[in-house]
Amino acid sequence: MIGLWDTTGNEVVKALTAERRSAGGVASGLALTLIAVVEEKKVREAEAAATIAAAAHPCRVLIIVRSDLDGRSRLDAEIVVGGRLGPAEAVVMRMYGRLALHAESVVIPLLAPDVPVVSWWHEEPPNSIANDFLGVIADRRITDSAQAPDPVAALRQRAVDYAPGDTDLTWTRITLWRTLVAGAFDTTDARVIGATIVAPEKDPTAWLMLGWLKSRLGIEPKLEHTDRAPRMHSVELQCENGDCVRVTREEGTALFSRTGQEDRYMPLPKRPVGDELAEELRRLDADQIYAEALGAMAGVSGLEHRPPMRVHVWKDPALAARAASTTDAMAG
Repeated sequence: MIGLWDTTGNEVVKALTAERRSAGGVASGLALTLIAVVEEKKVREAEAAATIAAAAHPCRVLIIVRSDLDGRSRLDAEIVVGGRLGPAEAVVMRMYGRLALHAESVVIPLLAPDVPVVSWWHEEPPNSIANDFLGVIADRRITDSAQAPDPVAALRQRAVDYAPGDTDLTWTRITLWRTLVAGAFDTTDARVIGATIVAPEKDPTAWLMLGWLKSRLGIEPKLEHTDRAPRMHSVELQCENGDCVRVTREEGTALFSRTGQEDRYMPLPKRPVGDELAEELRRLDADQIYAEALGAMAGVSGLEHRPPMRVHVWKDPALAARAASTTDAMAG
């Protein structure tokens, strides 16, 4: 590992090149560049997740930590090739002051050549991705609505702000649920006429499951709230022929029940963030099924037809805070 304190972007590029040469890294072996935007307290979590993801998708990981926007502009960097991050090439950059608002000036020279760019926010998602240049330059953009104070409201905002190439880890967390529910139709062609989802009120996975069922089956699922489970507890489908299919979460497993058949237990583990991230990195094109599910959940149509390219919209948080304080003073 190389540590650079109060340095410049040019010095970071030189140090990464030197470290790669000494470690025997080969740029042509990289599949993508992963830009992770994280809070200081979540840097180790992001490193652990990136290590798992990089084992499946060799990548250059650029971790951006923005701090103290009102302080002096400064850049501190850690460069790791191999070591604690496994096969990944990683640069952890802590940016202070006004530099944090122009992180792309340091990041762009560090992008691996001729490979896609994926931006991942391991923090509260931005209200508008176009306000963050690190999202605008990316081919794929991964948010996590569960990190927001109101996860369901944040998920609805993802529909308002959607562009093809966006995804959210809420979608990834229901992959196994969707697999189990879809598997119920391997042995029947009975039409589904209703569905009931039991989950906590603020569980975004339940709301996205509702959107997926609505978009795929053309029904209006019901959402029943419960405080007896920390996350989505069950999904039940009612069929036209009177059959009922139900998937119920238990400890690390799912109980699969169906009218006229014996109950079965299926694996339904809670996966680490690294596994979820690795799943999303398998595809670098737009996920149309996710777009349809998100749109159905939020009541916004035509998401998949929006232009994939974003135009950067500059927003200075310092000016916004100043304007807000002025408004408050005038109101008082």
